[in-house]
Amino acid sequence: MHAITIPEPGGPEALVWAEVPDPEPGEGEVLVEVTASAVNRADIMQRQGFYDPPPGASALPGLECSGRIAAIGSGVSGWSVGDEVCALLAGGGYAQKVVVPAGQVLPVPAGLDLKQAAALPEVVCTVWSNVFMVAHLRPGETLLVHGGSSGIGTMAIQLAKAVGAKVAVTAGTKEKLERCAELGADILVNYREQDFVAEVKEATGGAGADVILDNMGAKYLDRNLRALAVNGRLAIIGMQGGRKAELDIGTMLAKRAAVTATGLRARPVEEKSAIVAAVREHVWPLLAEGHVRPIVDRELPMSDAAAAHRVVEESGHIGKVLLVAP
Repeated sequence: MHAITIPEPGGPEALVWAEVPDPEPGEGEVLVEVTASAVNRADIMQRQGFYDPPPGASALPGLECSGRIAAIGSGVSGWSVGDEVCALLAGGGYAQKVVVPAGQVLPVPAGLDLKQAAALPEVVCTVWSNVFMVAHLRPGETLLVHGGSSGIGTMAIQLAKAVGAKVAVTAGTKEKLERCAELGADILVNYREQDFVAEVKEATGGAGADVILDNMGAKYLDRNLRALAVNGRLAIIGMQGGRKAELDIGTMLAKRAAVTATGLRARPVEEKSAIVAAVREHVWPLLAEGHVRPIVDRELPMSDAAAAHRVVEESGHIGKVLLVAP
């Protein structure tokens, strides 16, 4: 088969479409013939040499895919060859074939085509596990999403609105904020021109956000704490703004706040399978009913993954950038 390889870390040009051995499913795994994958920030970090795959995972980039099951390993039930699926991966999605633990496989939701489904597993599992399973967003509460026009952001807006929450977002352009509003965002903050702490406080009558989904890390830590409501929960999922910052414990104590930081890729298979099961139970019906949908900015050939990485690094996209396998 062919896949995107990374012979040496570097810029987008480090991504090389090359022939590699076909993977074979082991016990508890299925082999998926890939239709499409999607670009995530973690893929960019891996390409740059900053985010190695977890032990035992494929060295190829790609944390999600869609396609058809081509073979089934021993001990797998509930799936058949030919099933159209999407899957959460620890790596290997930028390829014509990939093996994945059966517990991390999902059926293509009703109403979506096979390519669209590639935009779902990583963002839905990230949002559901952090905003709902960890931070326990409830109806009537306010969620602040940084990077509201990203793949994560566009999904977080829709899921929060689906459960009856109010949503605030930050983004860097008028166009991106308008797209967030179309998806249901109530409070729109241009982070280049406005202070999100002041804007969220004003929009909530001084209360602040009950839950914040943050991809920035260190750069926003102090302001996120100030933007939290009493009993607020800050869920950190990225370090685009750095990894080290001072934490004001006094502010946390005064607000009875909680700060969590989670990653998805390196979790044990059992944990990822539990998240996938929860997503299938709670989110897949919303997709089938049309209440939630993947937002796809564009599709590019998988062999031109370098161009796709440039798009994501320039942050001009809205939603997900897909890589379509030949």
